[in-house]
Amino acid sequence: MGNDLDSILGVAHELTKEDLIYLLDLADETSLEKLYRHAYQIKLRHVGNKVYFRGLIEFSNICRKNCFYCGIRRDNDKVERFEMTAEEILSAAKWAYESGYGSVVLQAGEREDKKYISFVEKILQEIKKFSHGELGVTLSLGEQSRDTLERWFEAGAHRYLLRIETSNGELYRRLHPDDHDFASRLQTLKHLAEIGYQVGTGVMIGLPGQTTEDLADDILFFKEQDVAMIGMGPYVIHRDTPLGQEFRGSLRSNDEQLTLALKMIAVTRIYLRDVNIASATALQALNETGRELGLQAGANIIMPNITDVKYRASYQLYDGKPCINENASHCINCLRSRISAIGEEIAFGQWGDSPHFKSKKDKGT
Repeated sequence: MGNDLDSILGVAHELTKEDLIYLLDLADETSLEKLYRHAYQIKLRHVGNKVYFRGLIEFSNICRKNCFYCGIRRDNDKVERFEMTAEEILSAAKWAYESGYGSVVLQAGEREDKKYISFVEKILQEIKKFSHGELGVTLSLGEQSRDTLERWFEAGAHRYLLRIETSNGELYRRLHPDDHDFASRLQTLKHLAEIGYQVGTGVMIGLPGQTTEDLADDILFFKEQDVAMIGMGPYVIHRDTPLGQEFRGSLRSNDEQLTLALKMIAVTRIYLRDVNIASATALQALNETGRELGLQAGANIIMPNITDVKYRASYQLYDGKPCINENASHCINCLRSRISAIGEEIAFGQWGDSPHFKSKKDKGT
């Protein structure tokens, strides 16, 4: 197939790796607008114009991992560590339920100690109990043993987001210390699928040393893994990390990073069609309307932060994280008007499972 934009978009279901690279390399405004419009039409056709909320509860920044890019990495001694109580977590989850959020996301630094595993299990059981099983729960708690993942699944979690950050094993090794194993991360994704979770993964976009071919391979990886949800966003540095200190001031501009991230959302939507794609908060760190732009490029998930404001400044994975002083009630009103302004509709009270996951389940695969 020739690299003509109209011909490529006309047979999107037959896209090759070369086509993905071509689309990700688009630079002129006319072509970009055509790409975003096409992705949005595919979104409307396969997942609709509804935006599904996942109320984000960042309940602990204690982490055993030491990733070179992350603001809550183990060796960052400038971070004030915290762990929310069970009562605080459940209070946030109840607020989400009573406010019509269909789901919450429990996110924290990565730990594997028995006390922590039991703590999360109890929280899940309590959420399931008070909501009568109506509030969906996504976990984003890093690599865990299969036994732990099974316990949490039985306790009430049904989605799990485990970002790989990059499908390029060599680039992954440059982002992590020697004791971080790429193969282990892939094995965890396999366990999640086997257990029955709706599996989500994703990457950082615009990493130092990352090529367009890497990003195309990431999209192919999403398809190979047959995931239900994609959670990816632009790489934004944190000044108190090795990667942030090395590349501060030498990355693409905010506008360039934003455009690359929007292209990834659009091309992923075109290629995978019926999966859920999050419009990451990091987009808003680059542009005030970044999350809305993400929705218009093909995303259909928003994860409003409903963590108690007093903890938010201590949970910054990157610099310039937005909304750290904005309470949950103000946030929902702000998002309601922003989303309405672009012609989208918030799907209150719905889990918002991806059509892709539903299709797999119906087929028994």
